Amino acid sequence: MTHDEPVSTDTDVVAGGGAPSEARGLTAAEVAERVAAGHTNDVPGRASRSVRDIVRGNVFTRINAILGVLFVIVLATGSIIDGMFGLLIVANSGIGIIQEIRAKRTLDKLAIVNQARPVVRRDGVAAPVAPNEVVLDDVIELGAGDQIVVDGVVVESADLDVDESLLTGEADPVDKATGDQVLSGSFVASGSGAYRATKVGRDAYAARLAEEASKFTLVHSELRSGIDRILKFITYLMIPAGLLIIYNQLFSSGQPLRPALNGMVAALVPMVPEGLVLMTSIAFAVGVVRLGRRQCLVQELPAIEGLARVDVVCADKTGTLTENGMRLSELQCAEGTDPDVVAHALAAIAADDPRPNASVLAIREAYPDEPGWGAPTAQAPFSSAKKWSGLSFGTNGNWLLGAPDVLLAPGTDMARRADELGAHGLRVLLLGTSDGPVDAPDAPGQVTPRALVVLEQRVRGDAKDTLEYFASQHVTVKVISGDNAVSVGAVAESLGLPGAEHPVDARRLPTDSDELADEVDDASTFGRVRPDQKRAMVGALQSRGHTVAMTGDGVNDVLALKDADIGVSMGSGSPATRAVAQIVLLDNKFATLPYVVAEGRRVIGNIERVSNLFLTKTVYSVLLAFLVGVSGVLAQMFDFEPVPYPFLPRHVTIAAWFTIGIPAFILSLAPNNERARSGFVGRVMRLAIPSGVIIGVATFVSYLLVYAGPEQTEQQSEQAGTTALITLIMIAIWVLAVVARPYVWWKLVLLAGSVLGYVVLFSVPFTQEFFKLDPSNEGATISAVVCGLVGIVLVEVGWWISGRLHGERRALFAASSDFAGRA
Repeated sequence: MTHDEPVSTDTDVVAGGGAPSEARGLTAAEVAERVAAGHTNDVPGRASRSVRDIVRGNVFTRINAILGVLFVIVLATGSIIDGMFGLLIVANSGIGIIQEIRAKRTLDKLAIVNQARPVVRRDGVAAPVAPNEVVLDDVIELGAGDQIVVDGVVVESADLDVDESLLTGEADPVDKATGDQVLSGSFVASGSGAYRATKVGRDAYAARLAEEASKFTLVHSELRSGIDRILKFITYLMIPAGLLIIYNQLFSSGQPLRPALNGMVAALVPMVPEGLVLMTSIAFAVGVVRLGRRQCLVQELPAIEGLARVDVVCADKTGTLTENGMRLSELQCAEGTDPDVVAHALAAIAADDPRPNASVLAIREAYPDEPGWGAPTAQAPFSSAKKWSGLSFGTNGNWLLGAPDVLLAPGTDMARRADELGAHGLRVLLLGTSDGPVDAPDAPGQVTPRALVVLEQRVRGDAKDTLEYFASQHVTVKVISGDNAVSVGAVAESLGLPGAEHPVDARRLPTDSDELADEVDDASTFGRVRPDQKRAMVGALQSRGHTVAMTGDGVNDVLALKDADIGVSMGSGSPATRAVAQIVLLDNKFATLPYVVAEGRRVIGNIERVSNLFLTKTVYSVLLAFLVGVSGVLAQMFDFEPVPYPFLPRHVTIAAWFTIGIPAFILSLAPNNERARSGFVGRVMRLAIPSGVIIGVATFVSYLLVYAGPEQTEQQSEQAGTTALITLIMIAIWVLAVVARPYVWWKLVLLAGSVLGYVVLFSVPFTQEFFKLDPSNEGATISAVVCGLVGIVLVEVGWWISGRLHGERRALFAASSDFAGRA
């Protein structure tokens, strides 16, 4: 629910009456009063699709409608057995619903874990709460990286800078003083403060913007758009083919109504690629569930497709290649500096930071005792742009903590010593004093170095294996960090990253977009990168045709994550980074990313693989209908007997069982580690059209060779249909064998099982009677096998020619790596 009455922005008045205390926040009674009045932040989940929508989306489809009409026609003829294809409606809908609900539950559970929890003051105590538990007039604390979850008015500000780029597109942070408005959807770039909620729920700015955008939708996807193009193409083919076969069966063939209708339905049913959309949905849903088991939250489903296309991964050093935590390794004081004064200054700086980062936490752990200097008289929060922070303590001095290469003049003894330490992969900070207050306009002013603070970062044990995996998969890794370039290069070089021995200081990068693209494309390790540069580097890589995944966990990564093709955030990252990322690694492990990439490749590669099977079936079904229909038209024109459609509906049902249905389901879930490329539709059509044409023509010829004319007996009719079916199945199994390449043991078992399944169907008396199969005419069966063998040779020749022409015969279905198999 929302509130309709205007909300005062006067900090001395609240909705419940009385004067609030910003330090105390609302009382429990005041919170209960607002909950009862409906003044809560009841914004719906980001990507939640209701069960009702899932059921409706899977039941009321165009394909189900077509199959439903044909099913009713068959039932009207009294041939219930021939209506077996109607089970496809139940199977398509049931499997799709089950898998999507599984995916929804996985996403919902992980979304709760990933949820940003604002810190709210109530009854004088600050504690994190769920976003939907925030009520009107709550006082919410803010620190660097915090996402602003509702609209409000600032009541406390300590150099509070808010980044509103996600709302306005303005890249520069906006300074917020007491009394200024803050909008939901923005986040804190630096500083700290608190604000009072003035608009909650659907009244909040970001909630209004996201009312439609946050619904469960599939944004642009080459795969989806490609399948839509294919379905549109099939529809255009089905209309004339369907009209021809209807005319032939009902008016030209001279058959009684019941067999004429059965033949018409048998021709139309296989034209519908009923499993293509289903398999696509299942592959996406299973991908979500599998990634969920690895504590990977997929916030946008097309991200799975994007992962399959990634060829560049941009990664931060801290928290990605190294552990998040740090340890104070050494303190090197400048000549003439009292170590006790340095220790007191570090303790005071660490104690006064309300939201310490990993570096400050390491200092606090080493110097836990406060010196008693009192509250600072001025402060300058750390930001990624300026690379330093500071506190003024009156007579105790103006103290700075930051990057040595920013605060020190190059060439000094202290600067050279900092570079030497950084070259060993250590993080080095400078502790210095300024000649003026740290919040002065010209800060930091004249800096006097006091000590080098040396922090040790532990390289992740799995980082080297992860980089080696990406190298083996031809995915380039670029380390982009705000740390000293020499230090970043040392860590990357220790892990064997190519090019890490020549790190680039981003302060020397060109501003021209083309020159920047050249530099970023060539080098692999970058240090001292500003947030705006990270964004520009991502854009530069994209301008060279790369598909870029960006990993990050800090507020300085938000803009780059948003612009990257795939934004990947660590679960321990700031709420802002988790909000804009399409994928969140809740286990905070960079080593999870190879599994994520492998899953994306598996999903997309297998959808392309099974698309060949479904579209081959559609092509040969349409062609067979055309041939039969055209023969009927020609028969009337030249006065000869037309040829009826060779199959019953039950025949086309069993023809798909072991050549498409079961194999496609298994192949859609199999390992596949080939990087996805553009041109999905063209590659699929290059196999499906020639193969479908060969099957259609060979089947029609096989039928003509044994067709005894309109006066044939029922047994002869069954034998003719069986002959055509044997030819069709032989070539279709060979197409399956082509699509399944390269072979591994389970694929050979799959192919053997398909062959065995048809041997049973054609040889067991019960199935022969049930499906009206009669292979007893040896001459007819031999001709079927000969036609089938000719078709197999032609399919193989066509596949070979296609591979030679396009240089990708084997690349289309590359061998699955062991890593992908484990994933």
